[in-house]
Amino acid sequence: MSREGAKRSLGGKLRRFAAVGLANTAIDLAAFTIVLSLTGMPLASNLIAWSVAIVFSFAANSRWSFDRDLEKPTASSFVQFVSAGALISLGISNLSLISFQGLIGVWPAKLVGVVVAAALNFAAAKWSIEGQLFGGASRK
Repeated sequence: MSREGAKRSLGGKLRRFAAVGLANTAIDLAAFTIVLSLTGMPLASNLIAWSVAIVFSFAANSRWSFDRDLEKPTASSFVQFVSAGALISLGISNLSLISFQGLIGVWPAKLVGVVVAAALNFAAAKWSIEGQLFGGASRK
């Protein structure tokens, strides 16, 4: 399996992933704010904001956070990344909005979803970009 440049340590990947995650969260929350103010529809706003943020997240993580598998087509990695992201990030944040917005408000519900999804996203991003969850042999 071909890799781009020197292999990064797991700690290095985690730090870079966290930095990208902070930027990604800012993009997501900014887009959510804008769309929510225009539509007043939390779930539609969440979908649009997530769509904007996922493109940035893939670009940054595949080029900076992880050791990209050069034998795997970028389009294939992107489809896996978006699919896993839809299941984890979008699924958890929508579930959080549906479950909690009536109890704690839209913004706290949105933030609960962001926090819960963060850890799961590292594993999903590593799998979709590197083609493996753990070090060593590929788990395609």
